[in-house]
Order: sequence, then C-alpha cells, then structure tokens
Amino acid sequence: MPYWGVLILRELLYLCKSNTKFHGFRDFPVVRGSQFPFPSQGERGLGQAHAAGNSSFGGSSAATRRPGSHWKRKMATAAATSASEAEAEPKAGPRAEGEEDDVKTARTRRKVLSRAVATATYKAVGPGWDQPEEGVSESDGDEEYAMASSAESSPGEYEWEYDEEEEKNQLEIERLEEQLSINIYDYNCHVDLIRLLRLEGELTKVRMARQKMSEIFPLTEELWLEWLHDEISMALDGLDREHVYDLFEKAVKDYICPNIWLEYGQYSVGGIGQKGGLEKVRSVFERALSSVGLHMTKGLAIWEAYREFESAIVEAARLEKVHSLFRRQLAIPLYDMEATFAEYEEWSEDPIPESVIQNYNKALQQLERYKPYEEALLQAEAPRLAEYQAYIDFEMKIGDPARVQLIFERALVENCLVPDLWIRYSQFLDRQLKVKDLVLSVHNRAVRNCPWTVALWSRYLLAMERHGVDHQVISVTFEKALSAGFIQATDYVEIWQAYLDYLRRRVDFKQDSSKELEELRSAFTRALEYLKQEVEERFNESGDPSCMIMQNWARIEARLCNNMQKARELWDSIMTKGNAKYANMWLEYYNLERAHGDTQHCRKALHRAVQCTSDYPEHVCEVLLTMERTEGTLEDWDIAVQKTETRLARVNEQRIKAAEKEAAFAQQEEEKAEQRKRARAEKKALKKKKKTRGADKRKAEEDDEKEWGDDEEEQPSKRRKVENSTPPAGEAQDREAETGLFGTSVPVDVDPPSKQKERAAALKRDMPKVPHDSSKDSITVFVSNLPYSLGEPDVKLRPLFEACGEVAEIRPIFSNRGDFRGYCYVEFKEEKSALQALQLDRKTVEGRPMFVSPCVDKSKNPDFKVFRYSTALEKHKLFVSGLPFSCTKEELEEICKAHGTVKDIRLVTNRAGKPKGLAYVEYENESQASQAVLKMDGMTIKENVIKVAISNPPQRKVPEKPEARKAPGGAMVPRQIYGARGKGRTQLSLLPRALQRPSVTVAQAENGPAPQPAVTTSAATEAPKMSNADFAKLLLRK
Repeated sequence: MPYWGVLILRELLYLCKSNTKFHGFRDFPVVRGSQFPFPSQGERGLGQAHAAGNSSFGGSSAATRRPGSHWKRKMATAAATSASEAEAEPKAGPRAEGEEDDVKTARTRRKVLSRAVATATYKAVGPGWDQPEEGVSESDGDEEYAMASSAESSPGEYEWEYDEEEEKNQLEIERLEEQLSINIYDYNCHVDLIRLLRLEGELTKVRMARQKMSEIFPLTEELWLEWLHDEISMALDGLDREHVYDLFEKAVKDYICPNIWLEYGQYSVGGIGQKGGLEKVRSVFERALSSVGLHMTKGLAIWEAYREFESAIVEAARLEKVHSLFRRQLAIPLYDMEATFAEYEEWSEDPIPESVIQNYNKALQQLERYKPYEEALLQAEAPRLAEYQAYIDFEMKIGDPARVQLIFERALVENCLVPDLWIRYSQFLDRQLKVKDLVLSVHNRAVRNCPWTVALWSRYLLAMERHGVDHQVISVTFEKALSAGFIQATDYVEIWQAYLDYLRRRVDFKQDSSKELEELRSAFTRALEYLKQEVEERFNESGDPSCMIMQNWARIEARLCNNMQKARELWDSIMTKGNAKYANMWLEYYNLERAHGDTQHCRKALHRAVQCTSDYPEHVCEVLLTMERTEGTLEDWDIAVQKTETRLARVNEQRIKAAEKEAAFAQQEEEKAEQRKRARAEKKALKKKKKTRGADKRKAEEDDEKEWGDDEEEQPSKRRKVENSTPPAGEAQDREAETGLFGTSVPVDVDPPSKQKERAAALKRDMPKVPHDSSKDSITVFVSNLPYSLGEPDVKLRPLFEACGEVAEIRPIFSNRGDFRGYCYVEFKEEKSALQALQLDRKTVEGRPMFVSPCVDKSKNPDFKVFRYSTALEKHKLFVSGLPFSCTKEELEEICKAHGTVKDIRLVTNRAGKPKGLAYVEYENESQASQAVLKMDGMTIKENVIKVAISNPPQRKVPEKPEARKAPGGAMVPRQIYGARGKGRTQLSLLPRALQRPSVTVAQAENGPAPQPAVTTSAATEAPKMSNADFAKLLLRK
C-alpha cells in the first residue's frame, strides 16, 4: 500500500481511538484486514513532511542551528498533547534519572530565550509548555540539546553569545523593515525579513510579514509549506483550523503545487470528526484531482491518496466510490499506469469491465505520445522554457483545454518571471475558456509575478471590463498598476490610455452631462498632470511626444461631445509642445476641423501650418491650394498662392544653405583626414630611417666579427649552445669536447648584456617560420592584447593555460626585429580544453587584460566577431556612467546590492586595463533593476555624479567592405591578404611598384591561418616573390 494510504488509515484509526465527537467511525473494521500501529504525534508530523516531498518544515537550517529554537518543536506538539496523553500509558513512581536530566536541560535552555519569545510561546501554548511529555525525551531528534547540555555548567557565557546574536538579528530586522518602507516590491527583503522574524520567534510579526508579502507577490511552494506548517503547529481549536483552511485556499491559487494539495488533503482528514468533515475531505480531493490529477508525473499521488481514504470506509456505497476512482484514474495517461491496473485487478472481486480496459489501452497509447515531451523535461535543466514551449505547442494542436491549462501552469512554476508566457496563457483563456473566475485569477497572478510589464496590466483591465467587474475594483487595480514601477516612460502612457479607453466606454454620450463623463474628463486632466510631473521627473521625458492622450481627448470632445471649442484648445496646447513643425500634426487637426468644424477654422489652420511646418511644407501647401481651388474665392486663392510661393522659396533657400554648410563640413573633414594621412606618412618615413640605421649598424658589427674570425664557421645551432649557460642534456658530448686534457674547461667569453639581447633578437629572427595548420583551429585559441614587454611568453603563459587542459604548443609572434608583438596562438590536445580556455578572456596579465578568442580564419569568415556580451536590450541589467576612475568593483557592489540581488558587475576598461568610468550591473530580475534606476540615477560617488539607465547598447556600425581594385591590365584582382589579423597600420611594403606583378602566388601566412593561393597563368615566367626582409637585405648589400 502506498505511504499516503498508510498515513490516512493511521489518521482515521487515531481519531476513532481518541475521545472525539466523531463516533460513526469508532469501531469500523480495517480494509483487507490491514493493521497499523497507532502513531505518536512525532510520527504524524514526519508523515506530513514526507507527504510534502520530504521537505523539512521545522524551519531553515539557520533556525535549527541557533540556541533556543526547540520551542518551535514544543509548539508543534502542544496542539495534540491531550490526544497523545490518551494514547500513552502513564507511568507510576518517581521520574527516571534520564527524565530529570532532560528537565534540567530544558530549564537551562529556557534561560537563554528572549523575553518576547517566552511571552509569545506562553500565550500560544499555555503555562505547561515547558513540561516534557510522559515517556518521551524532549531531546529526541534535536541537535541543540547536546549544545544545551554542554552549556549547562556555564549558562552565563551561553546566554551572552545568544544575546549578541539576538541584538544583531534585531538590527538587521529594523534595516529590512526600513528598506521595505521605501520599496515594498523588494522580493528578497520580504524573504529575509520573514526568515529573521521566524528565527527570533516574533509570532505576530512573522504572520503579518507573510501576509504583506502574499498580498504583493505569489509565494513559492517552499514558503507556503513553511507558513502552513507553522500555522498547523499553533492551531488549537476549530477557529484555528478554519484559519488554516483559508491559508490552504490561498496557497493552491498561487501556483500548481501537488505537494500543497497532498498536505491539504491530509490536514482535512484530521478534521473529519467535525461537522461536515467528511464532505470537506472529499471536496478537497476532488478539487485536487481537477487541478493536478492530469499531471503525468505527480498526479498519481493525489489519486492514490483519495482512493486509500475511500478504501478506509467499508460500506457498499464506499466500495462503489473506490471502483469509480480506479476507473477514472485508468482513463488518464499517467506514469506507472500498469501498476495501478494490476492493483485494481487484485482489489476488485469482479472482472474488470471491457469499457474500462478499452479506456486503459487508449490512455496507454496517449501516454506514449506524451512521453517524449515528459522525458525532455526530465533531462533538461530548470527553467526548461524551450521544452515547455514545445510541450505547449503540442497540447495546443490537440486542443484539450484542461491539458493545455495544466501544461501552462507547470511551465509557469519554473518560469513565473517570463511575461511572454503569461501573455500567451491569458490570451488562451480569454479566447478559449472564457471562465470568469479562472481568467481573472490568471490575470491577477500574472501582474503579481511580473508587475513591471505594462502589457499584462492592460490585458488585466480589459479582462475585468469584459467580465463585468465592479468599477471600483477596476479603479483600484489601475492605481496598483501606476505604483508597479514600469521601466519606460511609454509604459505609463500605455496604461493610462487603456484606463481612459475603459472610462470612455462607460459614458453614455446621448446625455449632455453625466457622472461618467465628468469622471472621464477629470481622468484626462489627471493623466496629463501625472505624465508631466511624475513621469518627466523620473525619465526626463513624458513618454508621449506626439501627445496621443490629448489627441484622443480632442477627438472625443469634437465627435462625441460636440464641443469643438474644447477640442481647439487641446490642439492649440498640442502645437505649443513642439509639434507645430510636423505636417502630419497639422493635417490631423485639419481633418478634425473638416469633419466637425467649419471652413474658416480649416483655412486658418492651414495658413498656420504653411508658416510653421518644416519637415514636409510642400504637402501642406498642396492641401491648402486644393481647398481654395474647391471652396475658396479668388481673393482666398491669391492669398494662398502668395503664401505658399513665399514659404517654398524660403524653404529652398534654407535647404541650399544647409547643403552648402554640409559640403563645407565634409570638405573640412576631408582636409583633416588628408592631414592625418600625411602625418602618418611622415611618421612611417621617420621609422623607416631609424630602421635602416639599425640594419646598417648590425651589418657593420657582423663584418667586424668576420674580420677577426670569431665564430666564422659556427653554425647557428652551435652559436646558441655557447650563449646558453645551461645546455640541454643532449649536448653532453659537445660539453666534453670543450674540456681540456686534465678535465678543465676551456674558458668561454661572456658577452655584455646589450650583446646578449641583440643575439637573442637574432635568434628569434632566425627561428624557422611555422605555418599555421587551419585543421587545428578547433583546438587552438588566439591570445592578444598581451604586454609587449612580456619576456618569454610561452614560459609565462603555459601555467595559466595548463589549468584548462594539456597544452600542445604555444606560438608567440615576433616582429622582424625579434620584438614580441603582443599576441600568440595556444594549441591544446583536446577541444574541450580550448573551449574552457575561452573563460580566461579579460584575465589580467602583468597589468593588462588578456583577450582570448577562438582561432578563426577571417579570410573565410569575414563577418566573424567575438564579443562575449549582449548588445540587445537587457531589462535586468544597468549601464552606469560617470564613475570615478578610482571606484572599485567591491565599492560599486556595496552600493548596488542595497536595491536587490546583484548577480554580476563588470567595470569597463581599455586595452591597457585602465578604467573608463563605465560599468554594467546585472540584477536578478527586471523589477530590481527598475528600482535601482530610480534610486541610483543622479547619485554622487566620490564627487562624481553618475548616470544609471537600463542597458540598451546602440547598434554597431558595420564597416563597408573594401572594393576590389583594378590591375594595370584591367583585370580585377583581390587586395593582398595579410593573414588572420589583417595588415598592421605601421607595416610598409618595401617592394617598388615597378617590380609588382599583376598576379602573384600568395605565400602561406606566417603563424596564422593560410589563405587560398591565387590562380596564376604565368607562374613559369615570373621571378620568385621576395619578402620585405629579403628586399631589405638587397638594399643593405648595395
């Protein structure tokens, strides 16, 4: 029998044995002859915890560690003390020695409780709360009792430690309460406050804190179960039981939680002895089946609990009820259906009807169709939004409303902060089910989960109007929306527009004046004031630059109220707000006057439009001439022609001047670019001269060496042996050759440091060129922005990258002079090591951020860009500018975490690792980010005024692709390919134009991806291409 069946039978048998008023079940027999021992109160509490998914309802881990928390367990068992006494046999004689020790321990621990906790416990449980139960040690299963026993000899020190902790908690409670008074929508503050109040035993305050939080946010399953367990522990009479019932009703409305329904069912079984208790139990289980009975993985527990409850009542009618439950369950696709069918065959004395078998087989077939989606959910990691979306699409195609609703509810448990999912769910309910209570409940939960999303509030107002909700309730909901804290100014315009549309639909415009019309006009006035004062002060903009609210008001006054005078006043106000330069605004006004005004005001409006319009004056002039042509007199026509010609001539002059100004500015920019180009050319020429002098100097030194015969016949490999003070192990024979007859070494000349440096550079120049193998790009990363002064890069970088996996090779890139160029290639043995090495991007190496990116051939992938951060709008991330350069990440985090949970902070730096005064702050959700913008924008940090906004980076300008150039023969040939990183700014081509060929064979790139060789037709007749280094040697030999 399932564990739930055991619990329910224990509960029923326990009630029959105890002195309850429910006598109908006192002597009923046990089904199938099963016998169960009567549980103690502690065992029943463990059953509750197991039914809720093995959740521990005794509080948080912090609460179980702190001294003095055992009073909660005392309160949990005090409610059933009288029932337990009837079950336990009283002992005769004096107390046992172990019991006396327990009493002493309890007294010692009660000394360290605060006065407030002791008073609250006394009121809740009674004066006898400190007496241990007969035959039961108060310290069973309680870890703190060992601590209390050890502290018995020195209660003063123990009490001092507790008082210090209590004082610290009280200060934190006061801080959290103050924070919530500023921002009531801070979710984490609510959770922390409840935890601390529960820890301190503030029974009244913790109940009020939970009540406040539940009014603003829906609570998670863990929070509800903790709250319910605390209330069940303190429930002493029928009134308290009704209060717990009310809490259960609220809990099952927030999210679909099978564990809460199981707990609800078990708790209702405990009240079966009261009036109407049996009907209450059945009602709870039936509602649980309607809510989660179709849940393929967790619905089975509800069915079994209900069936075992009915099985405990042995009557003919009850047996038929069990039959009905079996048949209903077998018609639904659930996991482990085969076991249920086998159990039904064993339980039923009659053969199973054919119709039940057919429904069972049909359910098995449905189960096979659902299994891929359920298995995808089991394999994926939370929140599994993509898997739920696919499951929802599948259910929508089938079209079963109950199953569609269930999968939406399951998805929202893990994705409650996804507004699009709530919008899709509410839209389905609005269009398909149209059940008032269900629709309004979902809309209400949606705005409580995502209060910052204006679309959810607008849909909520429409749903309330659609289902005939009282006007006062709708108005209260609208006021809540205004205080929700939207993140954009346009959101406030949208919610105001939705509310004004609702008020407009309430008005009966057949009456000249009514209460609803006055309310509509006052709402329009309030909306304009709100946007001007509240929204502009917060966002520095009203969110309604086109004055759409005033336009709608003017149309209502003109068309529905026949009040053109008020409409003209509104349009005049619209034009004074910077809209007079737009032709479409004047044409809207003209159309309104045309439909509901007179010709005189139409002509006046168009004449003003001709003078004021700056974007499309030709269009306005054309409308004016058309009107005068059809309705005006000759005098009106002449005036219109004169005004339009004058205006258009002036506009043309302004456009010519603007074009000349733009051309002059473009010429200035070209001149500046030419100057910069000349400056760069001069700088390059100067570097070229210095480079030539250096080459001449090296040539002279080499000639000197040859003249004296030093190392004249030495090979480069032997020269390196002399320079290295510690030769490799393979060179032992060379070492022996340099030793004299008597074992003494031949003295070796040691060059000065400058000479050694030049020789090291020469060695780097003489190193063989290693072509890049593009087939190893998947196991290679490109490392750049390294310090140029980094000595021996391969030696210093190897320990850093070996933490990611085995490194096969590190290839630093050197210039022709032997200087490190600041980048290298790191090749790994495995691809996963290369992927892990990408995490080292932006790691500081000798004061500079090191850039680590995938090794990609840009000649084959010219559009490849490596940027690890998002460039789209991120409503949960803030962009902070104006920070002082001395501001550290820790200092900024200390400021930001006061407004929510900070997930990450990134200080923007330049390539040298110097701060730029910019930062990105990522919060846990959009609500916290919105509140942080309100509180931090304009804040002063170290005499710097910072600016804070939602992260929405501008789009990057895509550089234009260079066009192909023409060769002297006219054929189109691609530009020279310079490798994966492109040609450097200071790189010069020393090959004269006279020696260039129309088409050449492109050499393989040095230490980079190899480009494809160009096709040539005259390869046999062309001279071999010389590199820049070869040509430099030619010049030096002349």
